Amino acid sequence: MHIVQLANFYGPRSGGLKTALHHLGAGYVASGHHVTLVVPGHHAAEEQLPTGVRRISLPAPKIPGTGGYRAVDPYRVRVLLSALRPDRLEVSDRLTLRGMGVWAHRHDVPSVVISHERLDRLLEQFLVPGPLARRVADTANRRMAGNYDTVVCTTSFAREEFDRIGVANVRQVPLGVDLAAFRPGYRDASLRGELAAGADALLVHCGRLSPEKHVERSVDTVAELTESGDRVRLVIAGDGPRRRALERRARGLPVTFLGFVSDRTEVARLLASADVSLAPGPHETFGLAALEALASGTPVVVSQSSALREIVRPGCGAAVADLPVAFATAVTGLLESPEDLRRAASRARAEEFAWPASVRGMLTVLGHRHPQSRRERRG
Repeated sequence: MHIVQLANFYGPRSGGLKTALHHLGAGYVASGHHVTLVVPGHHAAEEQLPTGVRRISLPAPKIPGTGGYRAVDPYRVRVLLSALRPDRLEVSDRLTLRGMGVWAHRHDVPSVVISHERLDRLLEQFLVPGPLARRVADTANRRMAGNYDTVVCTTSFAREEFDRIGVANVRQVPLGVDLAAFRPGYRDASLRGELAAGADALLVHCGRLSPEKHVERSVDTVAELTESGDRVRLVIAGDGPRRRALERRARGLPVTFLGFVSDRTEVARLLASADVSLAPGPHETFGLAALEALASGTPVVVSQSSALREIVRPGCGAAVADLPVAFATAVTGLLESPEDLRRAASRARAEEFAWPASVRGMLTVLGHRHPQSRRERRG
């Protein structure tokens, strides 16, 4: 079948959404399907990716303050879809492209929307009071779910906002991690020594430097550890709109900013060479960066307010309160455990999230239509 994947906010360089789309698309092709990925770009373009996926870029303006993200006009997408004539539609944008479910219904195309974020949490980030954010999200989510055959959530955390309003056409399909690209064997003692610069422990924060990631909590964790006499160094790999503010916050602390690391092998070496990875974002609905650290044999300290609490387990990490002192205490606890045990536990946990399983789960969802969603649309 011909599967068309749609996405806005497709990172110009990297990002969890881009990683997920590429791995899912490659898996669909390997399973014998034809895949077209439609994303925003600087100009119109069409190319064949090494995985066999055809990628079409539609001209789209940059969104200010996002570090290069773009959003294409839905009208352009609808025109292209009519020409592509998909057998299945997979949408990875429940905001700017949410109306594509209506297009799919009108053209009798089975459709799936993947919920990569929680709308209620997103609204709260823009200072909407919690009760109002939930009411607005509930109304929008009920309407959106009725426009698609299936809503896919990657974790129970992401699913909560649909379950509380009784949406029936929700399926849970975890994403995966590239277990070959990220592995403990990339640990490099010389790289670790160079980055640690004499510290006893090397911490890493890998990801986009944007407000919702709360990178400042990683910096403040180092401040807590340093004040307690622990000799640690934090390496931050990534770039984004918060970088200058974070550099000011980290002044005088053992923190190194690497900027954006384009070579994925270098990212894998960094993650494998660190002692602990930090993922303090409280709104993460899955957390590919944290899984990549686990696959590299590096335990992770995460926010217990996020979906990552479902992924970390004792021995390979900790889910803690959104406070620097809680993160610092968790880091100390992990470092006190034997290195070989914590690294083995981290890898073992990551191996439970292989991409082939995600692909199989998504193909199962794409292969079915859910009559209830169509009844809701008619009503």
